[in-house]
Amino acid sequence: MRYFTTFLLTIILVSCTSISKKEFKSVTIEPIFEDSLSIRAIAPIDNNKVWFAANNGIVGIIDETTPKLATIKYEDSLLNFRAIAARKNAAFVLSIANPAVLYKIGYNGTEATNIEEVYSEKGEKVFYDAIAFFNNKEGIAMGDPTEDCLSIIITKDGGSSWNKIPCDELPKTENGEAAFAASNSNIAIVKDKVWIVSGGKKARVFHSADKGETWEVYNTPIIQGKTMTGIYTVDFFDENIGVIFGGDWEQKDFNEGNKAITYDGGKTWKLLSNGKGPGYRSSVRFVPNTNGNGIVALGSPGISYSADQGKTWKELSNEGFYALEFVNDSVAFASGRNKIAKLSFK
Repeated sequence: MRYFTTFLLTIILVSCTSISKKEFKSVTIEPIFEDSLSIRAIAPIDNNKVWFAANNGIVGIIDETTPKLATIKYEDSLLNFRAIAARKNAAFVLSIANPAVLYKIGYNGTEATNIEEVYSEKGEKVFYDAIAFFNNKEGIAMGDPTEDCLSIIITKDGGSSWNKIPCDELPKTENGEAAFAASNSNIAIVKDKVWIVSGGKKARVFHSADKGETWEVYNTPIIQGKTMTGIYTVDFFDENIGVIFGGDWEQKDFNEGNKAITYDGGKTWKLLSNGKGPGYRSSVRFVPNTNGNGIVALGSPGISYSADQGKTWKELSNEGFYALEFVNDSVAFASGRNKIAKLSFK
C-alpha cells in the first residue's frame, strides 16, 4: 500500500508541475462575426457557440460563423446591452442606463425561443454593469449607485424574478464611486462567494461570502480619484487568489497602479509589475488548468499574457477587444468594436 500511495503522489506532483508550466507563445485570432455593433458582453456555450449582447437592441448566438440574431425593443426604444449570463436553458441580457431592463431568453440547445422581461428599473441614476450566476437557480447583477450604495439585484428562482438589495444591507459608497460597463466582468464568483469591483473616485472590492446576504468592502491600491480611473475587471482562481485590472481609460499606456493580486480572498491587495507590463485593460481572466499562474488581460490596446501570476508579461497581439471568456485552457472568445473572434492560444 505504501508503494502505491507514493507512486500516486508522484503522478499528481508531475501532473501539477506540467500544468503550472504551460506557457503561451502566441495567439491566433479568427474573426467569426463582424457588424457595426459595440459588443461588450459574451457568454460561450462551447467551442463553437457563443452568446453575445450589444448595442442597438441586438442579442444573439454565433454558431461557428453563423449568426442567429434578435432585436429587442423596450416600448419604442432600442436598448444597449453590456451584460449577459448564460445558463443551460436560458440566457439573460441586461441593459445599461435608464430604464434598466433584464430579459430572460429561452434556449432549446439550438436556438432562442421565448423572450421574457423579468426585471426593470427606472431612475435618473440607473445604470447596470454586469450579471453572473452562482448556479442554475441563484444569480446576481450589479450597477452604479442610485442612492448611497451599489445597485445589486439577486434571483433565487433561476432568473424568473429579481429583487434589489436595500442600501441599509450594503456597504456605503463614496461620492463619485461607481462601476464600468466595459466587459461584463465587474463580478467574480467562486462557490458561494462573490466579489464586485468599483472605480471612479474610489477603487474598491465589495465581497459577500454568502451569495449576497452579508457584505464587506476592501480598499485597493488601484489608481483612483478621477471619473475614468479604477478597477474595470476582476477574476478569482479560487476562494483566496484573485486579480483585478483597470487603470486610467484616458491614459491607456499608463501602467502604474492598474493591476493587483490578492492571496486572502480580497482583504488585501498587492500591485503587480507596477510600472511594467500592460497599462489599461478592460477584461482579465485566469487561464484554466494553469494552477492560477496563467493570466490573460485584454482591452482596446491589445492582448497581454502572464505565465507567472502577473509578475512578468508579454504582448500577444495589439488587436483591441473589450471582453474575454475562456472555453478551456487554449480556446477563448473575445468581443470588441464591430466584432467577435475566437482566440486560439499556443
